[in-house]
Amino acid sequence: MDNLKGMAVFATVVARGSMAAAAESLGMTPSAVSQQIRKLEAHAQVTLLHRTTRKLTLTEAGEAFYRSCAQMLAIAEEAEQRLGEWREAPVGELRLAAPVGFSGKLITEALRPLLENHRQLRLQLFFHDEQIDLIGQRIDLAIRVGSLSDSSLVARHLAEWNNVICAAPAYLRRIPPIEHPQQLQGVDWLALNTVAHHGYLNFSGPDGEGCKLRLEPRVAANSMIALRQFTLDGLGISAQPEPEVREALEEGRLLRLLPQWTLPPFGIYAVTPRRDAQPAKVKVAIEALRRHLGGSALLRFQAPV
Repeated sequence: MDNLKGMAVFATVVARGSMAAAAESLGMTPSAVSQQIRKLEAHAQVTLLHRTTRKLTLTEAGEAFYRSCAQMLAIAEEAEQRLGEWREAPVGELRLAAPVGFSGKLITEALRPLLENHRQLRLQLFFHDEQIDLIGQRIDLAIRVGSLSDSSLVARHLAEWNNVICAAPAYLRRIPPIEHPQQLQGVDWLALNTVAHHGYLNFSGPDGEGCKLRLEPRVAANSMIALRQFTLDGLGISAQPEPEVREALEEGRLLRLLPQWTLPPFGIYAVTPRRDAQPAKVKVAIEALRRHLGGSALLRFQAPV
């Protein structure tokens, strides 16, 4: 293995016809090239080249050795070319993890252009609400929501989303009008029971007014999809990510409460195991997610209700 560089130099010398030409091709000095050949011959204890002032001539051993070295060099160049393809074009398998709440149109609409435009790209999707070991599971890219605790991972900000308080019309017909966050104390509250959501709701209202609440949920779940369905079914009120309920709000299947009050936005991040040497498949996926989950979507859900 120590002689691989010497073998590559030797093959280049033969292919170029001289040590000077090989040195120019390899970015080395002629003396460094000559030293590599001498080292190779000393290790093999065989003369590979006859040197004269006019030309180089292969010995019989050198000719046989050159054929193997040339094959090795061709394979190495092909391997380097393959790496270049991975760096420059989205190819191979992209393994992407995301919360279960992203398993619908949000993720498919973001990634569909990648599959349409890059026929050599394959996609493996893993939906988990629990955080998984990206390195152990060979995950190329993960979508994570809210605060990030693992400092060994590299996070790229994709978007800021807002939560909206909403309920089905049928449920709202059964309760008094909700005009202030404090009135949420008496409703059927539907909430996530994950560690990240065991806290207070901090509302910001008109004229700088604030309201901090801790609500006891009637239904708690680790799945936002389940809570959304309970909300649509008229079983209570919940805080939902606006992009995920936008269609239901537009169609009137859900109604937004307290439009003059806002909750703090939360971040959406693309997380990768490392920063350097990202293959093209990861780069284009991050850009597609950023463009779809942020960008115009952010402008839409900040529009007045």
